[in-house]
Amino acid sequence: MPTRKSRLWTYSLPVALVLLAPFNILASLGMDIYLPIVPAMPEILGTTSGVIQLTLTLYMIMLGVGQIIFGPLSDRFGRRPILIGGVLVFAATSLALAMTTSAWLFVLLRLVQATGAAAMLVAVFATVRDVYADTPDSAVIYSLMNAMLAFVPALGPIAGALIARYFGWEAIFLALCISVLIALPFILPKWHETRRTRRQACGASFGIVLRSPYFWIYTLAFGTAMGSFFVFFSTARGYSLKGLASLN
Repeated sequence: MPTRKSRLWTYSLPVALVLLAPFNILASLGMDIYLPIVPAMPEILGTTSGVIQLTLTLYMIMLGVGQIIFGPLSDRFGRRPILIGGVLVFAATSLALAMTTSAWLFVLLRLVQATGAAAMLVAVFATVRDVYADTPDSAVIYSLMNAMLAFVPALGPIAGALIARYFGWEAIFLALCISVLIALPFILPKWHETRRTRRQACGASFGIVLRSPYFWIYTLAFGTAMGSFFVFFSTARGYSLKGLASLN
């Protein structure tokens, strides 16, 4: 049963997607929209390509580890506080990233930005579980939410390249900041708490998750696929830049 502060969602599936999708997309977009400017960042920040590669690696690691941290916290404190906190952290660090000129501060801010993104993802998927776990719509909404995450790596770099070309690299992070801050006040009034009672929530043990072979199969497969994608992207981008330099 819901807690006294929670209410059942009565929204249609399209309305629920409108509420959930912005934070699902922006959390992933924080990684992918930044990819086109990665080769230029060593010169911009006066550092090495290895340091800049950390901004990708640490973001991806924290995006995964952060969900392990915020999952239990959302069970304890609720989905709304985790969502609000994640949005504020994501927005603040995105704004700071647009203004920093220090390479190592940039790396640190990317790590904190991923923390906010992880909190948003936890709030989104925990709410989906609360509302749709025992309904016929569960398969549909999970499929649609995961499809969004699959499309972002394809469309995010295109958006990032266009923004950087016409407005500068700083505009990429400003766009992330503005987008998430615009979404929050419109969506939050309709996103009421869905967390279950503490007695029901405590039945889910973190140890059960770690002992699940399905968890590890999915985690390792997805991690390997994403890692391969970023290795391919970084390598291909580097060779293309060298080719252009040789032509000039």
